[in-house]
Amino acid sequence: MQELLYREIPTPALGRVRAWLQEWTAPGLTVNPLPTGLHLQQGSGEWTVVTWELQRTTYLKVFRWRPGTGEQTWLRQLTADLAQEFPSQSPELPVIDFSQQTIFSALAPHYPATAHFFQRIPNGEYDLKRVYWWEQRWRNGVTNSQINSVLFSAEVSTKLEYDLIYVGGALGVIHAAVMARLGYRVLLLERLPFGRMNREWNISRSELQTLIDLNLFTSAEVERLIASEYEDGFHQFYWPEVPEKLRAAVLHTPRVLNIALDTNKLLTLAGQKLQQAGGEIWDECEFLQANVGQSAVSIQIKCLRTGALKQVTGRLLVDAMGTASPIAWQLNGGRAFDSVCPTVGAVFKGLDPQVWDHRYGDVLHSHGDISRGRQLIWELFPAGNGELTVYLFHYHQPCPANPGSLLELYEDFFHIFPEYRRCDLEKLQWVKATFGYIPGHFSSTFAERKVAWDRVVSIGDAAALQSPLVFTGFGSLVRNLPRLTDLLDTALRHDLLNADHLNAIRAYQGNSAVTWLFSKGMMVPTGKQLPPAQINAILNTFFGLLASTDPAVAERFIKDRSGWGEFTRMALKAAWTNPAILLWILPLTGWGEVLRWLWSYIVFTWEALVSAVLLPWWPGLLRQWQPWLERHAPGLWLGLLARSYHLGYGVGRPRVERRLSVTP
Repeated sequence: MQELLYREIPTPALGRVRAWLQEWTAPGLTVNPLPTGLHLQQGSGEWTVVTWELQRTTYLKVFRWRPGTGEQTWLRQLTADLAQEFPSQSPELPVIDFSQQTIFSALAPHYPATAHFFQRIPNGEYDLKRVYWWEQRWRNGVTNSQINSVLFSAEVSTKLEYDLIYVGGALGVIHAAVMARLGYRVLLLERLPFGRMNREWNISRSELQTLIDLNLFTSAEVERLIASEYEDGFHQFYWPEVPEKLRAAVLHTPRVLNIALDTNKLLTLAGQKLQQAGGEIWDECEFLQANVGQSAVSIQIKCLRTGALKQVTGRLLVDAMGTASPIAWQLNGGRAFDSVCPTVGAVFKGLDPQVWDHRYGDVLHSHGDISRGRQLIWELFPAGNGELTVYLFHYHQPCPANPGSLLELYEDFFHIFPEYRRCDLEKLQWVKATFGYIPGHFSSTFAERKVAWDRVVSIGDAAALQSPLVFTGFGSLVRNLPRLTDLLDTALRHDLLNADHLNAIRAYQGNSAVTWLFSKGMMVPTGKQLPPAQINAILNTFFGLLASTDPAVAERFIKDRSGWGEFTRMALKAAWTNPAILLWILPLTGWGEVLRWLWSYIVFTWEALVSAVLLPWWPGLLRQWQPWLERHAPGLWLGLLARSYHLGYGVGRPRVERRLSVTP
């Protein structure tokens, strides 16, 4: 018996596929229905078609029992007929009139499992409305060819109420607290009640040290923020359909994302630090627009509790609104984000300890092949109080025809979670929902992406400069917090607040930019039919190499700390192990993206060479010149300082160059 065809049919309706197959015919072919597919004969040839369902999609295989004439003809016809009968379709977002129906009744006909289980989650109605709002906001950004401008040049009163106005209170409050403790007048605006998070945060101990080194938190405070710490984290990808020589062993990363933080405590403590330093927090306030003048920026906001409009003025607006940021879309036009990871999940209790051991976590895991044009990936982390946090996500290239749907992914989550972990969802104790869009932007050089306007700068997910592997904007912000706050402090002290100067304040890393092609290799282009196992084969190739190398190398690679030599050896070894890998990636990317990646690799190579020559001595010498340069050429000093930081950060060697002098 020989396998001839393996195909994913993008529909969960297995019964409908089988019914259609039993009516299918081809010239000269005898078709006999089977419970799971078909038995085919033509002359001396004999074949079997088998179908099954997994991950809310249908899979089909054709096996040859005996060879016969006309085989390729009917195989091509079957493939074409399946594509015509079961096309890949992106669901439309249902239109809801909340004055006439609840979110549950509105979504139940479209997403019955989602509507059902959200009714069992505390604050489920509020959170499901948030899911709907996020998806609506994201779709509008992706599908609208006309950018909705929110930044305008205008005359602004010079009466300055604040130095810094942050919009976005999750990542924003961490950055804002550091700046407030430096003595700046800070206002934080948050659309939600302050302290609410749609996601949980995981990180490692070594990265948490950054918050201590910056004098934001003490060691004792950090310990109180840790909800759980697991012993080991696993990376494993589905391999039954992957060539045997490429099947990867489990990759163990015990110090990657192994710390689960209590996000409520973290946000509360950061908010207290901000307020103790004289900062203010206005929650349930929505950003509408900003007028930027010569010496100030005026921000118009809406109080969601009362509907009242307010105006507030400051020296600088910091955009921390994430993927919902209209500022990010305006700054970068049609290329605000090159990729996105729609991510859904939940925190829960009640999973059988024989099924899940709280000492271990899944960092990246797949349990099936491409499902309805997406390679679904799971993450599962122990949390505090016997809780677990689980996420389901996929890498996606957004386009107007297929922006990426949170609601569709939640329906998948509730249907296929028992496939991933043996459990009865009805018996779980749901604690909260976790969801969001995690964006990415491929910047092949330091200055390619715009992160600033005059008196406006973006951080976190709004800047979309985080790792394309496992880190969200939180990991990127924490790793880059020393340089971001030092550079911003320098810009504020010298009033270097035009776009040219502020664009130097960014979290770009050359060593993570070259991993872009890897993340592209996990995206199925909209409308393209790929061999179902292709992305798992790519993942098995790369993670198999990581599993066979020094654990410290694997850890640095996943934490975006690998240098040029480690990355180059890994890429060459992957090509040697699996020469077909470029041929697998090419249909996903096209030659244009490959050439862009080659340019980014050349840039990274040059930066690594410059770093090797200058990093041992240049930053120290520059600090000796600091008093004279800051006094006589502050703009030059800011640019040189940004490049000095980039010597380390750009090649995966972040550092704290100086402890910022903060208020007690």
